[in-house]
Amino acid sequence: MDNKCKIDMDLQKKSAIVTGGSLGIGAAIALKLAECGANVAINYRKHSAEADKIIEQIEAMGRKGLAVKADVSNHSDAKKMVEKVINEFGSIDILVNNAGINWDGVIWKMKEEQWDTVINVNLKGYFNYINAVAGIFREQKSGRIINVTSINGLRGKFGQANYSASKAGIIGLTKTVAKELGKYHITSNAVAPGLIETDMMRNADEVVREKAITEIVLGKMGQPEDVANLVAFLSSDLARHITGEVIKVDGGQYI
Repeated sequence: MDNKCKIDMDLQKKSAIVTGGSLGIGAAIALKLAECGANVAINYRKHSAEADKIIEQIEAMGRKGLAVKADVSNHSDAKKMVEKVINEFGSIDILVNNAGINWDGVIWKMKEEQWDTVINVNLKGYFNYINAVAGIFREQKSGRIINVTSINGLRGKFGQANYSASKAGIIGLTKTVAKELGKYHITSNAVAPGLIETDMMRNADEVVREKAITEIVLGKMGQPEDVANLVAFLSSDLARHITGEVIKVDGGQYI
């Protein structure tokens, strides 16, 4: 007897873009979508070798994979990447905006360049890709948009005015896009991770790590796969009636 759960999570014949898909959470998302049956394109700016490894793993699953050098903060790069995905895969059904950076500093010491750089990547980058796929999704009357934000976009964080503002902006963008595109059967949702065990966190100061973990009700950091599992769900037909939501993956850190 077929496993109905597996059938419902099936993304066969779907094509996805995952920005920032060469490392960390983005890589886990790209691999999970491929595991569920989707062809997956990722972008990279510097990490070409890492991107190639992810594509190799995607293709080993029997899916199509594509790595594109593209700066998410560049509107033209986003448009060109979407066009390339259409040419290579024949369609685009799922957009996962994940690429992001941080450049921390308290507000009285923060330079304009710090503010602009983080906002341009983390917020404008999301606009660029949504803007690039919106017309395609409207025409085909279907599509999934999943934006990776952060619990710090909900609560703020000391020393991260630029990062927290960008992540809060993503939430407003997600809800607005849900309202604008809903009548075309397009969903738009945000995923808000808490502390996730990526390479960056593994290399962080032990005192900083331990202090952060004390905030988490479950007593441990999440894994990139925890975020990827939710993204796959939101990409599937199981989530067809969910839109405009911000779903935390934080082990209770926000509580």
